Amino acid sequence: MSGIDTLPPLREVIAAHDLAPRKSLGQNFLLDLNLTAKIARQAGDLSKCDVLEIGPGPGGLTRALLAEGARRVLAIEKDARCLPALEDIAAAAPGRLKVIGGDALAVDSRQHLTPPIRIVANLPYNVGTELLVRWLTPPEWPPFWSSLTLMFQREVAERIVAHPGSKAYGRLALLASWRCDARIVMTLPPGAFTPPPKVSSAVVHLTALPAPRYPADAGTLERVIAMAFNQRRKMLRSALKGLRPDIEDVLRAVGIPPTDRAETVTLEKFCALARAIHTG
Repeated sequence: MSGIDTLPPLREVIAAHDLAPRKSLGQNFLLDLNLTAKIARQAGDLSKCDVLEIGPGPGGLTRALLAEGARRVLAIEKDARCLPALEDIAAAAPGRLKVIGGDALAVDSRQHLTPPIRIVANLPYNVGTELLVRWLTPPEWPPFWSSLTLMFQREVAERIVAHPGSKAYGRLALLASWRCDARIVMTLPPGAFTPPPKVSSAVVHLTALPAPRYPADAGTLERVIAMAFNQRRKMLRSALKGLRPDIEDVLRAVGIPPTDRAETVTLEKFCALARAIHTG
């Protein structure tokens, strides 16, 4: 029996450390260790990887990552109340868990990790999307991570994997599909969490591609996408008029009717548009 297996149930840990979840931190704890193990397995073979986990809370997923054989886990937790519980896990897995107290948006995790690196997290609802966008838009590609296995509200997960023409299609889908293969691998009902959120959750697995699917300057593409979806019902000639005075001609040149709306335009066409704007 490993040291991880001797740790007390999570409900006892929460009671012992007075870890009532805080809404202000977007906390919804997943206490079912069978579910956390299933999430950890969605990340694949972890035995030769360092794993970055954001918002571990009392450590349910942290335990699962270690039990599934992660070479080493770096856990970043903003809630100082959770740190003693996480240190108990570190003591049960000597040399395999490093805990940092702080805001994941401010901590440079790369200096504490050795490639290959995978990110696996039940992300706090209030910072999940911002973290994802940061991981998808680094200055250089490939990124420091090889895959992301992340839990979001189901609505956000569906936006990440959406296709053109669907209601959920937008900035997240385009940023994800440009540089990754993305798919939903699990869904979880509200009752799986403490406290139960108002919506279902889903786990998305994203694998980094060696290079983007289509060539484009990252900054230009991000700017084009942001403007195009800022007002979804607008025709592109209106939504993008601030980019160039001749935007209608540029749209036509890359095969996009100026009267089209952003939600109907494919990634390939957006990349062509970004190239035309960047080189023009």
